[in-house]
Amino acid sequence: MKILVIGGGGREHAIIWKLLQSKGVTKVYCAPGNGGTAQIAQNVPIGVHDFAALAQFVKDEGIDLTVVGPEDPLLGGIVDFFQERNLPIFGPSGRAAMIEGSKSFAKKLMMRYSIPTSAYESFIDYESAVAYVREKGAPIVVKADGLAAGKGVVVAETLEEAEEALRQIMEENVFGEAGARVVVEECMRGEELSLLAFVDGATVKPMVTSQDHKRIFNDDKGPNTGGMGTYAPVPHMSDELVEQIVETIVKPMAEGMAKDGIPFKGILYTGLMITEQGPKVVEFNARFGDPETQVILPLLETDLLDIVVATVKGELDAVDVKWKDGSAVCVIMAAPGYPGDYPKGELISGLESAGENVTVFHAGTKSTEDGIVTSGGRVLGVTATGENLAKAREAAYETVQKISFEGAQYRTDIAAKAMRHQK
Repeated sequence: MKILVIGGGGREHAIIWKLLQSKGVTKVYCAPGNGGTAQIAQNVPIGVHDFAALAQFVKDEGIDLTVVGPEDPLLGGIVDFFQERNLPIFGPSGRAAMIEGSKSFAKKLMMRYSIPTSAYESFIDYESAVAYVREKGAPIVVKADGLAAGKGVVVAETLEEAEEALRQIMEENVFGEAGARVVVEECMRGEELSLLAFVDGATVKPMVTSQDHKRIFNDDKGPNTGGMGTYAPVPHMSDELVEQIVETIVKPMAEGMAKDGIPFKGILYTGLMITEQGPKVVEFNARFGDPETQVILPLLETDLLDIVVATVKGELDAVDVKWKDGSAVCVIMAAPGYPGDYPKGELISGLESAGENVTVFHAGTKSTEDGIVTSGGRVLGVTATGENLAKAREAAYETVQKISFEGAQYRTDIAAKAMRHQK
């Protein structure tokens, strides 16, 4: 099969890397891709929002299947656009993707189907939101309702922080249309966990658990980012807990969406808080996580192409999704200044130094005559696998220390806390 992967980040590089391990894949294209995808696939200079050009390319090249990485084209309705033209595509419809595109939409679904989550209210009026925050007190969570590149969430420890967040989102419009509505939630305490699942509208097949490190600095300090590193599986999350999450959260959501006439087909990403009252939903996403994909796919034993095709056809129940033993750790190397302003065009050296069982997934890179240079905030995801977290972590950091570009920054504590849970 010839496959087109849409997107240009570390997630898409990982998806392509995994698809190429399938005997059923003959060629992979990536639109628009990056410096890493160019080394293993054919990059295509078409933007993720140019649905017409993407569909025409698929027709012209005789591509058998399109896989969508990022959330923006999903919310824009690329799956609907392709399906109207009888072009097979993996991902949820625009309406189903609203589970990520609107936090209030997702919250209403959760309330309707009794899915455990935090108490909330949504607002389009600044004064009303401020009054609610003052009534509830801090700590409290303020979220832009729409997509804000993983940065539209403020966990306010004080009323002043909460009011400042509301002012920036609603008055200063720092997130544009995404902040036209805000969701204000109770602050849940506990440990965060990500559980992704393949969903074909009816059948749910969970993946291994993973845990992201959102903050820019060690010990979860500093501003939120798109993710500075991750590991899988989470050793202190039992199989019983995963089953509980699937049965009380993921399946009810999939069944509820189908009942509402918006069946979800693709990757349902559940961001969770494991509280004293049990697991509760922080958020849903409608696609593979980034950087969670970079540790989940290396542990997948079943052919990814078989799973994707079965999901598109609604035949996921016939696939036995199996996982490898061992662990995976991904350390993100970011540009200086990220998640704020950052330079581009810095030459990267040491990429060839990846050790055994280590893969360097490119996120913000591009190929030039001089070599691979930086072109984004999160530049590389150095992923290693090993028989346990300690060995995977050691291998990842050994490679990180051999790769360099001007001002490179990375956390040195990815998976450190989790290792004490694993013998």
